[in-house]
Amino acid sequence: MHHAPLDMVSRAWRRYVVNREQEVNRPAYTLCVVERLQEALRRHDIFVTPSERWGDPRTKLLQGEAWEGKRAQVCRTLNKSETPGPDISALQQELDEAYRRVAANLPSNAAVRIEQRDGQDHLTLTGLDRLEEPASLQRLRAQVNARLPLVELPELLLEIQAHTRFADTFTHLSEGNARADELPLTLCAVLVAEACNIGLTPVTHRNTPALTRDRLLWFQQNYLRAETLTRANAMLVDAHAQLPLAQIWGSGEVASADGLRFIVPVRSYQYWSQPSLFWREQRSHLLQLHERPIFRFPRDCHPRNHP
Repeated sequence: MHHAPLDMVSRAWRRYVVNREQEVNRPAYTLCVVERLQEALRRHDIFVTPSERWGDPRTKLLQGEAWEGKRAQVCRTLNKSETPGPDISALQQELDEAYRRVAANLPSNAAVRIEQRDGQDHLTLTGLDRLEEPASLQRLRAQVNARLPLVELPELLLEIQAHTRFADTFTHLSEGNARADELPLTLCAVLVAEACNIGLTPVTHRNTPALTRDRLLWFQQNYLRAETLTRANAMLVDAHAQLPLAQIWGSGEVASADGLRFIVPVRSYQYWSQPSLFWREQRSHLLQLHERPIFRFPRDCHPRNHP
């Protein structure tokens, strides 16, 4: 360790890394290197190859002819000039104006001051005073909280069933329209068990006929199918679309993702599929649907403890 480089050893680490005899402490030096490496990775000063998270993002940018072919389209989409000169000049002017504005207001701004510490200038900002909540905000919070009480998930599911009667869409596999007693209660219990991935044991109650284990297993095997779930989901979506608040939000034909908005196109007889752009083969994307467990703590999944 006599020739170990010490350029990256910070002032805080130097007293642990180098002793009075100017010898390098190997354990302290190792920890210092690991810490500085972690800091450099977080700042993206160094990169790891290959790595999705710690790799150099610049390597994924278009280069050469690929970039030249897309330059005009990308710049037009981003509303930027194809040459960096105009944009850089605009940013320089904006930065210069901001510096001049801050410098002009600095003498009269009591919340900002420059202090001398250890022979260096440090900018100090005064913390903002706390603003007391107005009475109108407190009343609004109380009204909103009253409209959104803490309820258990099974209770909420039963309430939605009472409003929409989505349980009517679940039919027996072989007996058609045959209905069992207290079917909504059994349905909601099975849905909670499936959605929370907790199994039937937490929702089983021996003293309730609709919640015995045999009844839940019977319902799960004969009523819970893809087509019944699809019909129930369609009924719930339709009921949600009829809510006044949902109508204020919009028709649901616009989706936002990563700052981009996607609009559902209007149906037209002039539209058709283009096999050259899409695959002709059939694929299954749901083969692992029932093989992906959701790991949660028991206190989070148990219906009696669910808010």
